[in-house]
Amino acid sequence: MRLILVRHGQTEWNRLKRIQGISDQGLNEKGLKQAEAIAEVLKERNVTAIYASPLKRARDSALAIARHHDAEVVTLSGLREMDAGEVDGLTYAEMAARHGDFLEKWMRDCSSVTPPGGCSLPELQDRVWGAIQEIVERQAAREAVRKPEPGGVVVAVSHYFAILTTLCKVLGQSISESRRMRVDLASLCTLDFEPSRIVLVSMNDTCHLRKGAR
Repeated sequence: MRLILVRHGQTEWNRLKRIQGISDQGLNEKGLKQAEAIAEVLKERNVTAIYASPLKRARDSALAIARHHDAEVVTLSGLREMDAGEVDGLTYAEMAARHGDFLEKWMRDCSSVTPPGGCSLPELQDRVWGAIQEIVERQAAREAVRKPEPGGVVVAVSHYFAILTTLCKVLGQSISESRRMRVDLASLCTLDFEPSRIVLVSMNDTCHLRKGAR
C-alpha cells in the first residue's frame, strides 16, 4: 500500500506564527490555494481512499483532493494534531513570557516534556500510529473482497507534529530527532507499506506549490 501523508494548507494562525494544536482553525486564502495545488498534483493519481483529521484545516484540504476522485473523506480522530494545552494560540514570544520553563525544556528535548494542559509527543505518536494502523487494516480488508486497483494510493491529511512523529516511527528514530526534519504546509510525504518493511519514498515534497501558494 502506498500512503501519501499530506499536511494541511495555511491558516491565519500559521501566518501569524501562533502555536496551533487542536484549535479548529480553517484555511485562509493562501491555504485554500495550497489545497487546490495539492488537489491538482494528485488529480491524475489513482486515489482509492482519503482519510483526514477531523479538524477543519485538514478536512477542508482533504475535500479539495476528493473533488477529483471517487472517494469520500473518512475522518479519523487519531489523525488530529497534538493537544498544545495552555500554549495553543500563543506566539513563541508569548509562550516564552508565560511558560518559559516549559519552552526551555522543550528546546532541550521535545520528547521528554508535555505542554501544560496538553499531551506529549510520545502520546501523540501512539495515537497517530494507531490511526495509521487502522488505515492499513481498512485497506487490507478492502483488498480482501476485491482485487486491488493497480497504482492505487491512499491519502491521509494531517498535521505538523502528527506527521513528524509518524516519520520518526517509520524510520526507527527517537522523537527528539524530529527537530532535524521539515514538514512544510501543504507538503506531501510518501510511504510504501511492503510486507516486511515500510519505505519512505519522499519527504516534504512541495514541488506542486506555485508562486503565490508557497
